[in-house]
Amino acid sequence: MSILSGVSDFFGLDIGTSAVRAVELKGSGVNKSLHRYGQVGLDRKTATSDSKADQQRLAETIKTFLQQTGISSKNVAVGIPSNRVFTAVFDVERLSKEELKKTLKYQADSMIPTPLDESKVDWALIGDSPIDKTKVEILLSSVPNELVERRLDILESIGLNVIAFEPDNLALVRSLVLPDSPDAQMVLDIGKASTDLVIVMNGAPRLTRSIPTGTEAFVKAATQNLGIDQAQAEQFVFKFGLSKEKLEGQVHQAIISTVDLLVGEIDKSIKFFQGRYVNVPLQRIVVTGGASALPEFPLYLANKFGISIEIGNAWRNISFDPSRQNELLSISNYFGVAAGLAERNE
Repeated sequence: MSILSGVSDFFGLDIGTSAVRAVELKGSGVNKSLHRYGQVGLDRKTATSDSKADQQRLAETIKTFLQQTGISSKNVAVGIPSNRVFTAVFDVERLSKEELKKTLKYQADSMIPTPLDESKVDWALIGDSPIDKTKVEILLSSVPNELVERRLDILESIGLNVIAFEPDNLALVRSLVLPDSPDAQMVLDIGKASTDLVIVMNGAPRLTRSIPTGTEAFVKAATQNLGIDQAQAEQFVFKFGLSKEKLEGQVHQAIISTVDLLVGEIDKSIKFFQGRYVNVPLQRIVVTGGASALPEFPLYLANKFGISIEIGNAWRNISFDPSRQNELLSISNYFGVAAGLAERNE
């Protein structure tokens, strides 16, 4: 699932449940410059359906979108939805590279949810075990072959050359977190249908989760509890958020129990991380995705966890004309995956 050596001309493509987003960079080294970017809306059926007709519709949507965006490269690095990727961090004995490969094959077979011969499996040695100094820590990830092959068929059918597949959460870490920081940091990408959570340290993920709660659930709660239609509920949720002052706190009251379900899952993840990495405090939570724009939501998280909250900036490692700053920052919370894919190095 890694990039082919020598390919430097490519763009990042994020195929989400509600939109397709692309970022193309130019230049080399750490600070590349923004060349093209864009996004187009998708309906969930087209994005997630296995039917040939919907896959063809998705292919045509992507083809037209890329033409309109002006992205010229045919080489593409593609995101894989985190909820379709199995990821685990675990300890193994210190072994030679060859012995480690054999051991991990057996480990993977017993751990991953899909048969080994129907999965693409990748692993990385990420350091010493925090629990047993005689062991090392391994990051293992797998994805079903059928998902990768379906994406490959869709993109090759419109003349694209896929040079890399990468889990969305790894792309997010690249674009939003300071590289190789020894601090433990969480990236929280709250999308429409789900939330991707990853805790990273020294540039490597130590805990990843996909939580099936997103802004859609907040809107649904507002629709039901306020007795209004979905369009109005969406408007209210994004305009008033968790403010107790606006609209007499009615929106806050309508969505807070759903928000707290998500907050409870985040809390479990923090406790799990701190149980394994006992002397490593979580220094900050970087929030991105739709919910990062909800009024009072980042403040609510800061008060709940007593941890510094930062709004993610997908363009932090990318140079661009200063005149575009307002335009780019206004959409930054949706471009973390596409930007991170485009930032991959050879």
